[in-house]
Amino acid sequence: MPKISVFLPVFALLGAAGGYIFAPQISSSKPLIVPLLAIIMLFMGLTLKPNDFVREFRRPRSLVIGVCLQFLVMPLLAFVISLQLGVSTAIMTGMVLLGTAPGGTASNVLTYLAKGNVALSISMTLTSTLLSVLLMPWLTGIYLHKVIEVDRLGMLTSITKIVLVPVLAGVTLNTLCHCLLKYLYSALPVLSALAIVITIGIVVAVNAESLQSLLTVVAVAVLLHNSLGLACGYGCARLFGLSERQSRTIAIEVGTQNSGLAVAIAFKHFSLMAALPGALFSVTQNILGASLAGYWRKSKKS
Repeated sequence: MPKISVFLPVFALLGAAGGYIFAPQISSSKPLIVPLLAIIMLFMGLTLKPNDFVREFRRPRSLVIGVCLQFLVMPLLAFVISLQLGVSTAIMTGMVLLGTAPGGTASNVLTYLAKGNVALSISMTLTSTLLSVLLMPWLTGIYLHKVIEVDRLGMLTSITKIVLVPVLAGVTLNTLCHCLLKYLYSALPVLSALAIVITIGIVVAVNAESLQSLLTVVAVAVLLHNSLGLACGYGCARLFGLSERQSRTIAIEVGTQNSGLAVAIAFKHFSLMAALPGALFSVTQNILGASLAGYWRKSKKS
C-alpha cells in the first residue's frame, strides 16, 4: 500500500495528461464516472469490518474534533477561495462540492506513511463518508443557494446509491465471506488507484477544450484549498490539545477529500465543468499529501 501512495501522484498526472491528449477518444466514456466511484466505495467497504465502526468511538474526542473540522473548514475554505478568485458559477459549484465531500480513502495510507494514528484515520474516513449522505447535500445548499439551484433530495439519493450502499455491501461481504475474499485484499489499493486515475482522465478529456483558459485559476484555487486544509487541520488539532500523531492524522484527513465523489455528483447534478476542481484535486492532494507524509515520517518529532 505505501508503494501505491508514493506512485499515485505520478499515475494521476499521467491520467490527466492522457485525458487531455486523447480527449476525443476518451470523452465518450463519461457515463463511467459514477460507476467507477461506486466501485471504489465497494473496495473501501471490503477492507472494513463492523469493529472498525466502534474502534475510536470508545475514545471519541479526537474523532469528533476531526470530523467537525472536516465539514466546517473545507466547505468554508472552498467558498471563500472561490469568491476571492472570482471564479465562474460552475467552478465555484465544483469547489464547494469538493469542500463538502468526506475524507478520501488515500488518507489512510498517507497517515500510515506520516506515522499518524491509522485507527483514527480509518474511523474519520468512515464516519465522514457516512455523514456525507446528509451533510453534503445540506452544506452544498447552504453555500450555493444564492448562485445555483441545488437539488438536495436528488443529491441525497445519489450519494446514498454511490456511497452508502456500496460501502455497506463491502462491509457485509467482508464479514460473511472474509476467507473467500482474502486473496483479493492485496489488489484492492491497486484497483482503487486505477479507478481514480481513469476518472481523472475522463474528466480532463471532457473539459479539454476549456482547460487551457481555466487551468491557471482552477489550479490556484485547488492548491490553496488543499494546502490550507492540511494546515488548518493540523493547527486546529494542536490548539485543541491533541497529540502530534492525532494532529498529523487530522491534518491529512481534513486536507484529503473524496474528490471522486465530488466529480460524480458534479457530473450527475450540475455540469461537467463543475467536475474539473475535483479532478485536479485528485492530483494535488496526492502530491501534497505524499510530500507532507514523507516529511513527517523523517521528522524526529512523533
